[in-house]
Amino acid sequence: MLNFKKGYIIIFIISVIGLAFIQYQYLKVGLNLAKVQFNSKAGQAVQAIKQDLNHQNELTFLMEQAITKDSSYFKMSVDSIQDASRYFLNDFLVDRLMQSGIKSEFNYRLFKNDSTVYLTSPNYKVSDEEQLKFPIVLSGYLPDKINERLILELQFEDLNNYFLSQLNGLTIPSLIFIIAIILVVIWVLRSLYWQRSVITTTNDFINNLTHELKTPVFSIGLATKLLSEKATDETKPIVAIIREQNNKLKVQIEKVLDLAGLESRKSVMDLQLTDFRPNLLSLATSFSKLSNLENIDFEYELQDGAYWILCEPNHLENAINNLLDNAKKYSEGKPVIRLTAVTKGNQMYVEVKDNGIGIAENELKNVFKKYHRIISGDLHKVRGYGLGLSYVKQVIRLHKGKVFLKSKINEGTVVTIKVPHQLPR
Repeated sequence: MLNFKKGYIIIFIISVIGLAFIQYQYLKVGLNLAKVQFNSKAGQAVQAIKQDLNHQNELTFLMEQAITKDSSYFKMSVDSIQDASRYFLNDFLVDRLMQSGIKSEFNYRLFKNDSTVYLTSPNYKVSDEEQLKFPIVLSGYLPDKINERLILELQFEDLNNYFLSQLNGLTIPSLIFIIAIILVVIWVLRSLYWQRSVITTTNDFINNLTHELKTPVFSIGLATKLLSEKATDETKPIVAIIREQNNKLKVQIEKVLDLAGLESRKSVMDLQLTDFRPNLLSLATSFSKLSNLENIDFEYELQDGAYWILCEPNHLENAINNLLDNAKKYSEGKPVIRLTAVTKGNQMYVEVKDNGIGIAENELKNVFKKYHRIISGDLHKVRGYGLGLSYVKQVIRLHKGKVFLKSKINEGTVVTIKVPHQLPR
């Protein structure tokens, strides 16, 4: 169990790391695609900016006055002209970049070949971080006017943050899904180990209980032996029934001890090719004797011929006896119980039908669950532990068979078990 637990945890950790690594690779691909897309948009913006600054207009004329420091036309200080030129150029660049789909913050500077800077963006600052730069060599009106080679350089800061913001539609949901998967898997593993703990505790309880039952069974057997020595002709059948049922109980205690090992995947069913009709006839005959004592209307009909099946007779008998006992307990008034058994094709069918209180439709899917009890009002009408039908289903499953249940409130219940029928070699 501990090795399995470690294995699950290792697989889970490797899977999460692998998923995170794949997500990281997808993120790298996405960033590269975003950079390619950004460069394409920036190239379009550069061409538009270069074309607009190629000829004389209000902006290029203002820039010329700022570069040459000529204040004769605007009748204001050179500093004012340069400040106005910075802001108007900045607004122009923002507009052209927006038209190309670029919303990232940027700086710019306008300089000539000897690195003399003429204009910078209003909030220009030198950054130590690596920046993406797009130099635009101006042509036309401005270079011709000042007779210098002018370069307008666009500088984009925090590009990684910008690219990540463009991928938020993918990265954020991916991270949410990874976290959700981790939480769900942790919850499932915790639930699994909690259920394992419950199963272990249950098996310990069954083992302790069955060991405790051995003492009263032994005492009943001894008392039955003493009674048989003094039994009269009238009491001998009753003593025989007590002895028979006590022997069955003794066998079943041993089998339940083995059955508890099912949770640890131990093989407890020694299936042997058996003609089950004699076993079924003995069980029906014994239940008929009990029915006469308890005023139960019980009849049985067994198809003639051999019922060859691979089975563990004691467990299979006990499962069918459980169905008969339920039919007797869950009834109001005089119980009417019918047991029929037939072989059809390669299957043996055993059906137990009663006129009991029935089961609500919404409870049918739960009756075979371990420890499940059907509640009437606030109280269980019949005391028990909710193990009977769970035991029946488990035994039939180990015989490679199936259990079918039909029921209606106040009309009764029909339980059919199907076990593969095999001919002897």
